[in-house]
Parts: sequence; structure tokens; C-alpha cells
Amino acid sequence: MIHGPYLVLVVLGVLGTGLVAGVFCAFSTFVMRGLAALPPAQGVAAMNAINVAAVTPAFMTVFVGSAVLCAVIAVVTFVLWPDDGTVELLLGSALYLFGSFGLTVVANVPRNDTLLRLDPGTAEAAAYWPRYVREWTFWNHLRTVASAAAALVYVLALT
Repeated sequence: MIHGPYLVLVVLGVLGTGLVAGVFCAFSTFVMRGLAALPPAQGVAAMNAINVAAVTPAFMTVFVGSAVLCAVIAVVTFVLWPDDGTVELLLGSALYLFGSFGLTVVANVPRNDTLLRLDPGTAEAAAYWPRYVREWTFWNHLRTVASAAAALVYVLALT
């Protein structure tokens, strides 16, 4: 059984990955649908404002802090190699680090950067907007599933 400071790390990992999954789920299930329903210039402007506002200490602490926690959990798991939960702890860490944090860096952020460089009222922005919504949302669905799966697998490690 996981106990002591290691238990605290895993519980914090569950909370962090679960919170991130909730944020991503909100975007996948209604925020992006609402933005996609707007005229392109309004959708681009709103998404750009959201992307700028998202980089706050509160969200970044949860998002990046969860990545750090997952990395620490993976390292501690390799060092301690507990009798129970090893596979779950390593899988949970990998799911979040690669499926959530990693996808954000390689799939979502580059699209956000491209969108931010566009003037919302231009034909170029209007042409890019439907593609952006489709691609960004696809990758966000994967981030949602990976974050939720990481939280679930961490919980399984605790049982």
C-alpha cells in the first residue's frame, strides 16, 4: 500500500490531473462549440482572448504543476519500485506527461500561436478558423481523455 509522503504525491497527482481533465472537458463539450457558432472574426478574437487569459498563475500552477508531480511520481516509483501500483503509477504519469502536457506543447499551442498572429477581421483568419476549431478540438479531446485516464489510473494505484 502507498503511504506517507508518497501517498500525498499521488493524491495531489489525482487532483491535478483531474482538474486539468475538467478544464479540457469543458472546452471540448461546450466552449469550442460556442466559439465555433460565432462569426469567424468574433470566434478568432474570443479564442485569442481566452488563450492569453489562460496563461495565469492559477491555471499554469495546476497544469505545469501536475506535469512536475507526474514526473516526480514516475521517478519515485522507479526508485522505490513499490509492491503495489507500480504499473498504474508509471502509466498515469506517462498518460499525463505525453497525452496531456506533451500534446499541448506539440499540437494545441502551435495552433494557438498561429491563430494569435492573425487579425480576426481578415479573410485569412476566416479561412483558418474552421480548420483551427476542428484540429484544436480533436487534440483537446485526446488531452481530455489522457488527463482523465491519468487521474483514474492513479486512483487505481491507491486501491
